[in-house]
Amino acid sequence: MDSASDQSSEKKGAAVDIVKESQIDVAAQFASSSSAPLDPQVALRLRRKIDWHLMPLMCSNMTFADKTTLGQSAILGIIPGAHLNQTQFNWLGSVFYISYLVFQYPQNLALQRFPVGKWMSINIFCWSIALLCHAACHSFGGLLVVRLLLGVFEGAVTPGFMIVTSMFYTRDEQTKRTGWWFLTNGIAVIFLGFVSFGLLHTTTPNFMPWQWLMIITGIITLFTAVLFWFYFPDNPTTAYFLTPEERIQAVERIKVNQTGLENKHWKRDQFMETFQDPKIWVMCLFAAIANIINSLTNQRQLIVSQFGFTPIQTTLLGCVDGIAQIIAVWSAVYLSGVRQIGRAGAAVLAFVPGLLGALLVIFLPSHMKVGLLFGYWLGIFSVAPFSVLLGWISGSVSGHTKRITTNALVLISYSIGNFAGPFVWKKQYQPRNRVPWALLAASMGSCAILLLVLRFMLSTENKRRDRENHDDTYDEVYVTTTENGKEVRKKVEKEFLDLTDLQNREFRYVL
Repeated sequence: MDSASDQSSEKKGAAVDIVKESQIDVAAQFASSSSAPLDPQVALRLRRKIDWHLMPLMCSNMTFADKTTLGQSAILGIIPGAHLNQTQFNWLGSVFYISYLVFQYPQNLALQRFPVGKWMSINIFCWSIALLCHAACHSFGGLLVVRLLLGVFEGAVTPGFMIVTSMFYTRDEQTKRTGWWFLTNGIAVIFLGFVSFGLLHTTTPNFMPWQWLMIITGIITLFTAVLFWFYFPDNPTTAYFLTPEERIQAVERIKVNQTGLENKHWKRDQFMETFQDPKIWVMCLFAAIANIINSLTNQRQLIVSQFGFTPIQTTLLGCVDGIAQIIAVWSAVYLSGVRQIGRAGAAVLAFVPGLLGALLVIFLPSHMKVGLLFGYWLGIFSVAPFSVLLGWISGSVSGHTKRITTNALVLISYSIGNFAGPFVWKKQYQPRNRVPWALLAASMGSCAILLLVLRFMLSTENKRRDRENHDDTYDEVYVTTTENGKEVRKKVEKEFLDLTDLQNREFRYVL
């Protein structure tokens, strides 16, 4: 449980605790209303209903298109139009992650303090305004400012999605659902590829195609913010699309996670435990190195055009990038659900075509531009393992403060990798970029090793817990509430005590 000063527990015998209501999960009251196990058919119908109301919104979120938008702008004239050089263009890709890094933990604290859906809606709205402002910028300085603002506002989106996914889905379901909303990146690439193709055929005085692209994506994002405000739920206990009975069932359904839903009370001991947990740092190191590879996102149009393709060809071929990413992520999250393969195995397998693609780009002669193109497309598979990790975190970390702190640390590491990545693509290495591709290949190999280390750590801990005797420390915990003017003591199930994965010895890590 929490620290002694925070918790103010009073003992009733050796194994009985009386705790404050603020210390337990928000779902505890709902869970206590139903003691019968949830019927599998009821659980399946409920999951389908949640899917139909939650996934379309998460998969329609255009804020994931920001990196794609900048990459598309490279072929639509942003470099000459805003008077940029290659170094300045690289900085626009990197500076986004400076503010993302700085505001990541404050954003996670806000997600714990305020309703998740409403806070995300506000940030998506601000995001859309910043995106629209891109069109008014005609210099590096102006674009630098709006890119910094984008980093601030996107800081709420991915951790918000991770929290909501962990609230509504079991651990076995989370990786697949994370993959579904992560696929938005690939969908955005395809959509913006066709938009860019059309914009290349437009001629408007004093308004370049890249500026129209920013206007179009900004308007779509603004519409998304409105939808999120009215239709995106904060948690299962308040979801508008669930009946009162279904809200109770939704809570019962995720009891197997041993993680609860959320707790609005920040706990210092959980915060400190996060920094002392070795597996968290393995995840962070993986996130940093894996997202050096993600620098392909901003550079992709330049890479393909330097293979020898025209701007029109490059724009249309960019749509295939999205298809490759969808196939990569879908395959990885599907394989992660196969027991014999698991999360680590699926992610490592995704690096195999990525590594093969990097080697093709490095060693094929320059005149084989179709072969180089296919090598580049195979390289895109290397972005899939990070989506697997995002889904894996929810099954490896418990305790709400620890979970939001872990999300922040992993996404700070993500931003560090993304900040460093664009500087790999120096002008001196063009047009073949053999050195950057060699560095990406080395990153893939390092990430594969880290994933296997993480799996070994989690598997070893699971086996250790299987050998332990039952831990009854949290079997008799009660909360005192007032009902009809009378003080009532209610037992709180272990799943809803907001325990960390280290405190709860019944917790088992997903592999």
